[in-house]
Formats: sequence, structure tokens, C-alpha cells
Amino acid sequence: MSPLLELRSVEASYGKTKALHGVSLHVHAGEVVALIGANGAGKTTTLRTISGLLGRPGGEILFDGVDISRRPPHEIVRAGIAHCPEERHVWPEMTVTEHLRVGGRMCATRREVEQRIEEMFERFPRLKERSRQLAGTLSGGEQQMLAIARALMSRPRLLLLDEPNLGLSPTLIQQVLLAIARLREQGVSVLMVEQNVHHALSAASRAYVFETGHVVAQDTAAALLGNPALLRAYLGA
Repeated sequence: MSPLLELRSVEASYGKTKALHGVSLHVHAGEVVALIGANGAGKTTTLRTISGLLGRPGGEILFDGVDISRRPPHEIVRAGIAHCPEERHVWPEMTVTEHLRVGGRMCATRREVEQRIEEMFERFPRLKERSRQLAGTLSGGEQQMLAIARALMSRPRLLLLDEPNLGLSPTLIQQVLLAIARLREQGVSVLMVEQNVHHALSAASRAYVFETGHVVAQDTAAALLGNPALLRAYLGA
């Protein structure tokens, strides 16, 4: 079976500084895949490149067999990819419901937007309780749920998830990991960046290890957890 997402020798730069050097990876439908590595290894850059935020990369980015590497971000969202960025990026003076309406901007009708908002409230009951509350008054975990729900308003087939557990308490981290597991059960593929190796490998079925813009290892999550020498070599874990 062909992958849902496939990167073939992808290169990307920030100005004259090359950040990705021939990155190749894939994600199958219904799969959770983690990108792990030290800070600055190229993980977030990979997500930004897939979602079209870094302009035109080298190599190929195939989504459902179609090269999307030259498409602008809004067309990539329409194709079925949503990006939930690092540090959530919620707007403090907007309510929960207003955030979800922004996430539903691709919907054809207002009725469709409202239907999808109800779907998000069913998926994240805490957000329904906070529907009229300003995002700036939510807890860190609630803001993360809101950021994920906002991304899911486009009904993506693939969710790019960057550091979902950053700054959260252990209890809230477990809630986020449970939400990721439920997404997989519902057929949404996830490509996630996670600094905490054990959190990443507990949520994912496979993982790629990054170092200075290169993929230096890949394996099942179980195999990587069972290879402490490799994790120490590239992550200090």
C-alpha cells in the first residue's frame, strides 16, 4: 500500500542556511509517526516544509500520490493536511468558539462550520464547557486541546503536531496522548514532533531520528525504546 505522505530527498533552507539535507520519510494512513532529535535538528522545519510555510523546497513531497511541494499553504490545507504549531498560538482575546470558527474557514457554509464545532465539542467536552471563555484564560492543557481542535476543523487526513506536550503537567500530557490515540482510531494520520523521547515513542508506532537536518535512524517505536545506546548517541536520552 502506498504511503499517505512521502518525502523524497527533501531539502529546505532559511535564507542561505540549509536546514534539511535530503530528508526522506513516509506516513501511512491511520499511522502515528514521531520525529525525534535534539533542538535544532530539523524536526519543526520538516513540518513547516510539508505545510508550505517555507516556500519551495527541493525534492518531492507526495500526499496521496500527488506532489504538493510547490503548493501554497491554503491549498495544502484543502488537500487534507492541517498543522498544529508549537506553543499553540491561540489568540488570548478570542473565545474558544471564535477560534474554532477560524479553523472552519474552509467550510462552504455557516451551517457546516457549526456542525464541525459540535463535533469538536463532542471530541473535547472541556472545550464545550469553556465555549464562551477567552483563550487567554484557559489552562495550558485546555489551550493545547483548542489548538488541536482548531486544526481538526478542516477535517484533515493528516495532522502535523508540533510539541503538543510542551509546558504541560504530567496529568495533562496523558490527556493529550490519549487524544492522539483517539485520532489514530478515527483514521486520522499524525506526524508529530516531540522533545520528550518517551512520550513520543509511547504515542507513535514508528519514529525517525533527526540530527542537523538529516534522518540518521528510523525504526518502530518499540525497537527505538529498546536501543538506549542509539538514543544516547543522538538525543542524550
